[in-house]
Amino acid sequence: MVDRPRPPLSPRASPENLSIVYIIDDDASIREMLSSLFRSVGLRAEVFGSAADLLQSELPDVASCLVLDVRLPGLSGLDLQAELAAANIHTPIIFMTGHGDIPMSVRAMKAGAVDFLTKPFRDQDLLDAVTAALERDRKRRQHDKDVADLRLRFKSLTPREQQVMSLVTTGLMNKQAAAEVGLSEVTVKIHRGNVMRKMRARSLADLVRMAEVLALHPAKQ
Repeated sequence: MVDRPRPPLSPRASPENLSIVYIIDDDASIREMLSSLFRSVGLRAEVFGSAADLLQSELPDVASCLVLDVRLPGLSGLDLQAELAAANIHTPIIFMTGHGDIPMSVRAMKAGAVDFLTKPFRDQDLLDAVTAALERDRKRRQHDKDVADLRLRFKSLTPREQQVMSLVTTGLMNKQAAAEVGLSEVTVKIHRGNVMRKMRARSLADLVRMAEVLALHPAKQ
């Protein structure tokens, strides 16, 4: 049975303590050694003996990274990386190997791995890689949350307000946008004001950035 240490969370836990490092290695001694290393610096760690064990587990929705052996029983580390990518799962990966070669490391890095460490490696090198991976995942999660919030705000606009936002963020003046949709300039100005308020845009430039994130296109009649 795979040992999965789950340290209790403090009510005042920091973002670092809420993060999880998943260790996947078929060598129990390495799993225990790495788990102890991460716990010694205040990181939560969960261990798995194979890629299948990880894939069958329900993982918490928190910032995390994988410390993954390249050679595993069944699904290899590189194959697991490909499966996660195909499933649109973007958890950062740090590869470990005792048999690494240049083509293998190039393939892993091109597919988005944070680092590729050859055993034996220094503890600090691994800790540095994990720190970078967790920070990358936190930023990705925050970006995804910001985009989701932005989409909800856009959905709160009326169809006409969405149309006006799409037009004015291409650089059209109120008068030009009014001509495009067959409304008066005053009416477009009112819609534009509603858009700014509902989208919480501080300026037109702010609204343009939002439109870029949302990939809006000019409305066409």
